[in-house]
Amino acid sequence: MRPTLMLGLALLAALPARADIYKCTDAAGHVTYSNVATKGCAKMNLDPISTIPAAKPAAKTPTPAGFPRVEENAQKARDNDRRRILEQELASEQKNLDEAQKRLAEGEVPRPEDRNAGGSINQGKLQERVQPMRDQVQMHERNIEALRKELQNLR
Repeated sequence: MRPTLMLGLALLAALPARADIYKCTDAAGHVTYSNVATKGCAKMNLDPISTIPAAKPAAKTPTPAGFPRVEENAQKARDNDRRRILEQELASEQKNLDEAQKRLAEGEVPRPEDRNAGGSINQGKLQERVQPMRDQVQMHERNIEALRKELQNLR
């Protein structure tokens, strides 16, 4: 009898808890939620909450026996080549950034075409002319950041 009682209690505990929820609005228009119905409350129809546990992640499958493998020395050589290429790209991108910054500095100097008829500088014209140069500088900065991150991730 004891196992039957334990099984019954376990099944009773597994039943989902359920309570009615009421949305109440007072005369001033304030909204409150309660499990007790009072004047000005309406029962809400809510979908039941799922109590099914999430699926466990699949176990890693071992590498098949016939799967091609790269020898350690070959992989090290590939990694070294990759590092060298990334370092070359980083140096090239740094050079491009320096040139773009130089062009931007030169471009920020007002030119005669940036002036209004009265001789004052038209900031709109100046900004319109300089913005593509700023975009180039930002692009090179982002590229350098990405290359540095890639180099840090190498083994």
